[in-house]
Amino acid sequence: MRTFHITWLTFFICFFGWFGLAPLMPTIKENLHLTKSQIGNIVIASVSGTIIARLVIGKLCDTWGPRKTYTALLLIGAIPVLCVGLAKDYTSFLFFRLAISIIGASFVITQFHTSVMFASNIKGTANAVAGGWGNLGGGVTNMVMPLLFSVIVGFGYTQQEAWRYAMILPGGLMLVAALLYYRFTKDTPAGNYDEMQRAQPAVRTKTDYSVLKDRRIWALSLAYAMGFGMEITFDNVAALHFTQNFNLSQAAAGFWAGMFGMMNLFARALGGIFADKIGRKYGIRGKGLFLAAMLLLEGIGLALFAKAGSLPLAIVSMISFALFLKMVNGATYAMTPFINTKNVGLISGIVGAGGNIGGMLFGFLFKSETISYAEAFSYIGFMVIAAAFIILFTRFAKQRATASATTTLKPIVS
Repeated sequence: MRTFHITWLTFFICFFGWFGLAPLMPTIKENLHLTKSQIGNIVIASVSGTIIARLVIGKLCDTWGPRKTYTALLLIGAIPVLCVGLAKDYTSFLFFRLAISIIGASFVITQFHTSVMFASNIKGTANAVAGGWGNLGGGVTNMVMPLLFSVIVGFGYTQQEAWRYAMILPGGLMLVAALLYYRFTKDTPAGNYDEMQRAQPAVRTKTDYSVLKDRRIWALSLAYAMGFGMEITFDNVAALHFTQNFNLSQAAAGFWAGMFGMMNLFARALGGIFADKIGRKYGIRGKGLFLAAMLLLEGIGLALFAKAGSLPLAIVSMISFALFLKMVNGATYAMTPFINTKNVGLISGIVGAGGNIGGMLFGFLFKSETISYAEAFSYIGFMVIAAAFIILFTRFAKQRATASATTTLKPIVS
């Protein structure tokens, strides 16, 4: 449980570093004289580096172990977070935003670590709670960073200086988290990988890439693209959307954008809890049907949000689609560890990368000069509905136990 709590807290801090700039974009836009197209490129860059990083991190979890992998990622990721304030123009800011995006790979380590720490009957719940409480950082970031920005301005600094100094906080927190993770977590309930290998040297086996032929992996990647991909996209553009469409201040826009992220306090956990309950009765196929239903409801909610003509209606529809979106995320990773139990790291990385690919592709819609933000949300809503039907017709067969595994569970009778 100590590892569990440090894991979600570390992921929470990573979200601060990853999306700390998002609620400050109205000020950054004016400071660096950014166009809509340039902001779209920044949104795309903020999730692009994570795609490759998640694939690499998934493999490292299988070989190095989550403890060393997370520590290394935190130390490396803190550098661009602390240095982004040095950006003086669009090009340098885009570079730092791309470098910061590798922090998003922290999710794979979080899900891998909780998967190896908990029994199969509560694995989905543990993954969903850890992921949800970590994603909560996206909501808290949207609320806290504008307030921190205002405090720095209150001390006499200009707005151009304030957003730069504000990023020192998440960068510093990441360094503290690296120390905590290395010192106080274990790779597995049995100990760290190094200790286990010294006690009983293991034969290194090559990664089984044949699992990539399993269509269920790509179906879950699509589902996660529609869920988490939309979540990180909304985290990036929500403050701008509320300031431009409803004439809110940066602080007010950050508050309402933060409410979207705050749903992670319980919504993602609900997705994992319900998926586990359904799985115990109806197997992984039942989980698949539940995931399809949540995707359908998310898509409908997104379409309604896109059509919202007033702030109250926008808030209500945002909360609605946020609930189902985050339940999609929880349900997806309640299924992922069961697709192939011998390649959890690799598969977690692939499904996780699917979320960032979705976020990157959605970014092109928000980059377009001819498509409004509302229209982009509407198009994504229809994509999510289409994905729901793909998941509905994907055959998620329950994994059979091997003969050897069954034998070890039988009592020895003399």
